[in-house]
Amino acid sequence: MASIGSKSIMCLIVFVLFYMQQVKSSSELELLLSMKTSMKDPLGSLHDWIPRSQSFCHWNGVVCDDLSHVAKIELSGKNLSGKLSETIFNFPYVESIDLSNNQLYGEIPSNISTCLALRFLNLSNNNFTSLLPQGSRIPLLETLDLSNNMISGKIPENIGLFSMLKVLDFGGNVLVGSIPKSIANISNLEFLTLASNQLIGEIPRELGLLKNLKLIYLGYNNFSGGIPEEIGELSSLYHLDLVYNNLTGEIPSSLGNLTNLEYLFLYINKLTGPIPRSLFNLKKIISLDLSDNFLSGEIPELISQLQNLEVLQLFANNFTGRIPNTLSSLPRLQVLQLWSNKLSGEIPKDLGKHNNLTILDLSTNNLTGKIPETICYFNHLFKLILFSNSLHGEIPVSLSHCKSLQRVRLQNNHLTGELSPEFTKLPLVYFLDISGNNLFGSISERRWDMPSLQMLNLAKNKFFGTLPDSFGSKKLENLDLSENDFNGTIPKNFGELSELMELKLRSNKLSGEIPNELSSCKKIVSLDLSHNRFSGQIPTSLSEMQVLSLLDLSMNELSGEIPPNLGKVESLVLVNISHNHFSGYLPSTGAFLAINSSAVVGNQLCARGDDITSGLTPCKSLKKSSIWWFFLTFLLGILVLLVFSALVIVFIQRRRELKLKKVESTTQDGNNWEIQFFDSKASKSITLDDILGIGVSYKGFYSEISNMQVFVKKLNVNIPTSFWTNIQELGNIRHPNVVKILAACKSEKGGILVYEYVEGKDLSEVIRVMSWERRQKVAIGISRALKYLHCSCSQSIFIGDLSTRKVIIDGKDEPRLRLSLPTTSYVGPEYNGISERSDIYGFGLVLIELLTGKNRGDAEFGKRESIVDWARYCYSECHLDTWIEPLLKSDAVNNQNKMVEMMNVALQCTASEPAARPCASDVAKTLDSFVRSNSCGLGLKRCGSV
Repeated sequence: MASIGSKSIMCLIVFVLFYMQQVKSSSELELLLSMKTSMKDPLGSLHDWIPRSQSFCHWNGVVCDDLSHVAKIELSGKNLSGKLSETIFNFPYVESIDLSNNQLYGEIPSNISTCLALRFLNLSNNNFTSLLPQGSRIPLLETLDLSNNMISGKIPENIGLFSMLKVLDFGGNVLVGSIPKSIANISNLEFLTLASNQLIGEIPRELGLLKNLKLIYLGYNNFSGGIPEEIGELSSLYHLDLVYNNLTGEIPSSLGNLTNLEYLFLYINKLTGPIPRSLFNLKKIISLDLSDNFLSGEIPELISQLQNLEVLQLFANNFTGRIPNTLSSLPRLQVLQLWSNKLSGEIPKDLGKHNNLTILDLSTNNLTGKIPETICYFNHLFKLILFSNSLHGEIPVSLSHCKSLQRVRLQNNHLTGELSPEFTKLPLVYFLDISGNNLFGSISERRWDMPSLQMLNLAKNKFFGTLPDSFGSKKLENLDLSENDFNGTIPKNFGELSELMELKLRSNKLSGEIPNELSSCKKIVSLDLSHNRFSGQIPTSLSEMQVLSLLDLSMNELSGEIPPNLGKVESLVLVNISHNHFSGYLPSTGAFLAINSSAVVGNQLCARGDDITSGLTPCKSLKKSSIWWFFLTFLLGILVLLVFSALVIVFIQRRRELKLKKVESTTQDGNNWEIQFFDSKASKSITLDDILGIGVSYKGFYSEISNMQVFVKKLNVNIPTSFWTNIQELGNIRHPNVVKILAACKSEKGGILVYEYVEGKDLSEVIRVMSWERRQKVAIGISRALKYLHCSCSQSIFIGDLSTRKVIIDGKDEPRLRLSLPTTSYVGPEYNGISERSDIYGFGLVLIELLTGKNRGDAEFGKRESIVDWARYCYSECHLDTWIEPLLKSDAVNNQNKMVEMMNVALQCTASEPAARPCASDVAKTLDSFVRSNSCGLGLKRCGSV
């Protein structure tokens, strides 16, 4: 009987265990189904998550353990969206959750601490807005990756409770505050990434206690103070990245103890002093980048000890002395960039002979001597930048056989000799600038076969003879042959350069007529033929060049009349036809309308009508027949009568809707106030007493007056009379990207503007968390508003202080400009007051901020004097990854051309010369075009890569 009882008990236990197992399995099934219902699944990745179809262990993205419990949820890159359900953390046995690279948003559920078995959690590349709930603790968690979201706030002070972590990645968010010292409690930590946030304070010395650290990435923050000496105690560290902060002081010599270090990145900080000699003990170092600091002293010959070095970047510092000869002995060296220092002496004569150089940039130093024959010894060199030195001698013959070359900049040296026949046949060179040297010879006597060539600059040399019919490239965009001794005519074949945007031939001895074929170059923006001997008339076909912006024909022997249609080229903003033999009328349209007298002097031209800007004598009036004059007068009389009648009707209607109310105030200061409405609803709902009664600030604020929500802003006391004269124009503006002004109040001591209520935030507040798509939308919306204000109003309206603080992002994600009293905050470097061109300059700064996250108020831009100089340098010399805002890097994979083109537009908008900036209509047209169709700018520079 006892035996039977024992067997019954055993059976009961087995049954209970089996039943519990079924219950738990049933519970996990329900959790999975609940999780599915909380998310949108446009790709159908969860199509097989159906009850009773099969065991959930076989569902897509679900991995079970040996007991059929959910052990892993792997749904990375499935384009899932929605808020994350709490059910995700209710699985009792799950060890790994990977929901990275989706579109999930909102806060991370507060029950995360209940997931006791969890070891791996990756929620990166989503749109989450909060870090882990305060007090969260997951005892077994080893990997926590929340990078590239929109998480704000501070890192929890008790982050040290995650004591088992090996990987901690909070990079690419908008975290603020400092790094908590409790991080030292995570003793097993191997990989720490907090890059691309807004963290401040000093880097905690406690990091030196984390002896297992292998990687530290704290770049792109606002850390200050020095680099902690204690980091030198992390013997396992192989990657240290502290770039783009405000770190000061000298580089600690203790870093030389990091014998396993392979990557050391400290660029764009404020570090001073010499390179510690101990750093040359880092025998495993592969990449060393200390650029864009204030380092000084000489580069030691000890660098020869770094036999594994592949990348050395020390540019934009204050290094002096010679380039170490021992650099030539580094067998793996591929990238050497030492530009913008104070280095002197000769380039090591064997440089490249024992290296594997791909990029060499020694520009903007004080180097002398010749270019070594060995720099392209292994034929891997593709970027050779040596401009602005004092190099002499001929261009090495070996470079003519360097078929790997793509970008060559040797300008502003003292190079001499002729170009070898093979130098003009390099197949991959797309950028060649050898201007500002003493090179000579005929370039038409050799064959040009450079199929990749986009930019060619031979200016300021001593080349002579005729121009070649072709340069062997259909891709040529910029051609500058200025300030040489070329003669003969412009080859008609130049008309086949369909991609040409800039042609400069000034200061030569070219003659003959300007060929009609040039008009076939439909993309030319700048044409400079000045200081030559051209004769004949201006081809009427030049009027067909619809994106031509600058035309300089001065100092030639051209004659005849100016083609009238040339003044109708809308894109043309700068013309110089001085010192020729032109006669007849000066066109009174387009760029000729306000042309400067210096641009037309030295001709036999006369001006139409009351043109006074050109300084030309008025042309004699033509006789009109009396019948024609009577007929014209009659028509004009009828037209005036009709217009007057219409104005009377409109005036009466407007007086009914927008009654000008003058109120004698009895306020304490005795002011007389006057109010004018531009909205019929506001005129019926709001009184002057309502506005004056709420109190107003210069910053402005939202308020509710008579059940009507409005935004009220006080204006400066010193308001120009012209502002009140034009207030009617401002009040009549109705555009989807401009905030409507409802009413204006004025007195002798100031004024008040009342705007419509717009629910949203300033662009300056949200720009750092906006996606690439949203930023594109903002750029287009602002450009459309500018186009309307500059081109569609009866009188052009200028903003004057265009910035991200002036733009509101409404509930529909549309940008809205709030117009006010114009100021001169962003008028451009010319400081000539507010104009269309100053607005365009401000818009260019907004575009730069949309792309880089930086504004002109930031403290440092390396060696560049301003954000525009910095952006211009980044665009021309650096890869997109180095200047695009970190949050946008994941979007850059599929949108690189768009980002580069937008930066291109931004740099044209911020041109130092106002006349070179595009007009608002061209900017809007360009942004609309390339965003919608991936096409390139219309009237601006063509799309390209950096």
